[in-house]
Amino acid sequence: MIAADIELDLELFTGPFDLLLTLILREEVDLLELQLAEIVVSYIDLLEARGELDLEMATEFIVLIAALLELKSRLMLSAGEDDELGDLEPGEAAEELLARMLDARRYRQASEYLADLLGSQRGHYYREAPLPSFVSRVTLERAEKVYAASQLGEAIGGLLRTPPQISLAHLRVSTVTVPARLAHLRTLLLRGGCSFDDAVAGADRMTIAVTLFALLELYKQGEATWQQAAPFAPITISAVADQQPPYLVEGAA
Repeated sequence: MIAADIELDLELFTGPFDLLLTLILREEVDLLELQLAEIVVSYIDLLEARGELDLEMATEFIVLIAALLELKSRLMLSAGEDDELGDLEPGEAAEELLARMLDARRYRQASEYLADLLGSQRGHYYREAPLPSFVSRVTLERAEKVYAASQLGEAIGGLLRTPPQISLAHLRVSTVTVPARLAHLRTLLLRGGCSFDDAVAGADRMTIAVTLFALLELYKQGEATWQQAAPFAPITISAVADQQPPYLVEGAA
């Protein structure tokens, strides 16, 4: 459905919008007596009845109403005695309105053609462009098969075979625990303190990480502290004065 097919029931005219436009151009309907607002209200009522907005129809309707508004304004201005604002005569304005209507119809027909063309090519879009020069020049030797059929079958058969199980022998499961590293640090603190490097000498990365957690736990409990003179410098661990490890407190089991 297009905007020109809208059925109108106005005080001055009853019928399709397309017929009204024709009568206006033939000057059989006085545009000055026509209430364009009634046409807009009729269009809005049509949208409410359909329950959806047709962008193509709305665009065409806006173009036609804008052209009618411009033509009516020029007719109203031409009725004054000192009219200096109108650049076109009413006849020229009517011709311009007809030209715009024809342009709108051509654009609509072009959009319908493109929509049909797009629908016919749905699913197999392609680009029409010449082949690259290195592809267009192909010799018979280069066009022959590259691999033998037996080699290709062997490659496909290899994909069907179950691959060998991956060995995880190189992965070690760490069994170090935080309580064990706490006991190790407390033993070093009883000897007068040490550096963090000495506390993790020969240990793997997991043991170093767990030792760091154990050191933080000792600091939280107020049993140990540490010092580091500069970034990346050795960390010195020392016991807090007047603090004994829990397992050496008098009366402990």
